[in-house]
Amino acid sequence: MQTIEQTFQVQYSYAVYFTQHLFSLSNPLLQQFFEKTNTETGFQRKALVVVDEGFSEHHPELGRELSQYFATLIPHIQLAPEIITVPGGEACKNDVAQFDKLVKAVDVFGIDRHSFVIGIGGGALLDLVGYAAAVSHRGIKLIRIPTTVLSQNDSGVGVKNSINYKGKKNFLGTFAPPVAVFNDLTFLRSLDDRDWRSGIAEAIKVALIKDAAFFEWIEEHTAALAGRDEEAMAYLIHRCAEMHTDHIAGGDPFEFGSSRPLDFGHWAAHKLEYLTNFEVRHGEAVAIGIALDCVYASKINMLPEAGLQRILDVLARLGFELYHPRLSENDKINLRNGIQEFREHLGGQLTIMLLEKIGKGVEVHELDTEVIAQAVDYLETLPQLTESRILH
Repeated sequence: MQTIEQTFQVQYSYAVYFTQHLFSLSNPLLQQFFEKTNTETGFQRKALVVVDEGFSEHHPELGRELSQYFATLIPHIQLAPEIITVPGGEACKNDVAQFDKLVKAVDVFGIDRHSFVIGIGGGALLDLVGYAAAVSHRGIKLIRIPTTVLSQNDSGVGVKNSINYKGKKNFLGTFAPPVAVFNDLTFLRSLDDRDWRSGIAEAIKVALIKDAAFFEWIEEHTAALAGRDEEAMAYLIHRCAEMHTDHIAGGDPFEFGSSRPLDFGHWAAHKLEYLTNFEVRHGEAVAIGIALDCVYASKINMLPEAGLQRILDVLARLGFELYHPRLSENDKINLRNGIQEFREHLGGQLTIMLLEKIGKGVEVHELDTEVIAQAVDYLETLPQLTESRILH
């Protein structure tokens, strides 16, 4: 029998919107999106809303605002009678029961492939909601409404969804783009200082590997960013999101290869999160991972010393701690195990992004464990900003 060769392409398109007071009746942005997508008739389209518990506590009027907005401006979309709340942070990705809860809600409320699942929360919640939406009915339309700096400038604008499983971060997941992302700057006002700062790490990451001018802008605006200046943060989020979406569109969006430039600083960060039982937040771990990889690059004479000091200075002035005792536990064996786990996560050859200079990353395919240990020791000897901010 003759072999049948199959080739086809699927085009994805979605917008990342930037706004304020998204659910105000005077803001027609969400209404306009649903009107634009209302091209099919003859059946009832629905929307299931899933909200981060922490965000909901800071916004007790959210349920009323949503009900009023949909009833007044989007009457052709039937809002599910219950807003589902789940714990925020990595807790929701670690608990399979939360995934089961969302799938049950999809079933109970009749959310079909022509309907929408709307996730409102930080990156971990959006990962969970996106995964549940992607595997229910083989894919329900997903709308992301990120509520943290980290999710607005990084995870919330991408195409990945996941939960943690078998003690491994993002072990179960999908590549499934949203149909839209809505970034509301006012939602960031409820963040504590740690979460405000945490998301800046991802902007530093993408600036270091792709855009020296953007890093210089961050360098010049550390005081404003640390001081919660909304105008500075709005620019940082927009530029970072722009660079992430450009990378996704121009590269390997579903990661068929082993190259992961946007995972710069992440191999150690993922392991540190688990070693600390997620007490260290993702952005904080990424800041430490960036620092570790930059020290490593300097020690192998790849990154000039002047560049290293600029990077460490920016991270420190933003308030990041650059060392955690768990990095050194068991003679650093736990950290070294993270290299193998990261290779397995890539699904092929180990590929780690290191810096040649600010604004230019290069990929390497092996790391010297002795140099890693030296880099950890280097970070341990750095003066920390304050004793009270050292992460335990």
